[in-house]
Amino acid sequence: MLKIDAHQHFWQYSPERDNWITDEMAVIRRDFLPSDLEPPLRQHGFDGCVLVQSAQPETENRFLLEQAQAHDFVKGVVGWVELQDESLDERLDYYRQFPKLKGFRYILQGQPDKALMLRPDFMRGIGKLARYGYTYDILIYPDQLAYAEQLVARFPGQPFVLDHLAKPDIRNQGLNAWQKDIKALAVHENTYCKLSGMVTEADWDNWKKEDFKPYLDTAVEAFGTDRILFGSDWPVCLVAASYADMLGIVEEYFSSFSKTEQAAFFGGNAAKFYNLT
Repeated sequence: MLKIDAHQHFWQYSPERDNWITDEMAVIRRDFLPSDLEPPLRQHGFDGCVLVQSAQPETENRFLLEQAQAHDFVKGVVGWVELQDESLDERLDYYRQFPKLKGFRYILQGQPDKALMLRPDFMRGIGKLARYGYTYDILIYPDQLAYAEQLVARFPGQPFVLDHLAKPDIRNQGLNAWQKDIKALAVHENTYCKLSGMVTEADWDNWKKEDFKPYLDTAVEAFGTDRILFGSDWPVCLVAASYADMLGIVEEYFSSFSKTEQAAFFGGNAAKFYNLT
């Protein structure tokens, strides 16, 4: 069974495009490319990764697909396309020529309209993805989980995966409202969850492994062990932890689980969801 890091990024740093990288995140204000990620992946026994978009011009897809084409350990790409565009069918048909392109993501977190995903034009776009065999990554904040639940309920045949557990407020132990909404989302069996991005939602300088246990407990209880995926969120995770330290959080947590459950979380579920080979 493949061992997969289901969520990471490459970029050639641009201050204009990557303006989300603040001064306190200066450690990631540089290029991050396959040669930077391959050593820690190999060191920790991973067979490959899923490369996820971090900027929203469609031209970015070309860069991501070039990296995937040149490096076999990049097993899949999650790109970006304007889901509200009237020419969406034409774009989705165009991308069929790239077998490593597995799905799309839209940066819904931070949108002025928190319910953008429920606009008719957006939902029309979501409704076309399954026809072309594409997945959809949900990138939101906790206050958008109720909208996401409505979205996934509308499209039971569309595979969805929630990125970063919807970024709960681990730093301030914000749990109750998030917990209720994550459980409601998980009822829909077409929806998976990436246990990723946690260290950046905690206290970057003072986090402890036990900080994450309530969130991991909730996700595993809600989604089960067959709908959760490991993702590093590298290199963003580097603002708060090394690759080894970030990985150690989930390795320790899942150490008491069966070998079958561990293999599913660390790759089998990602391979199933994204159709990786």
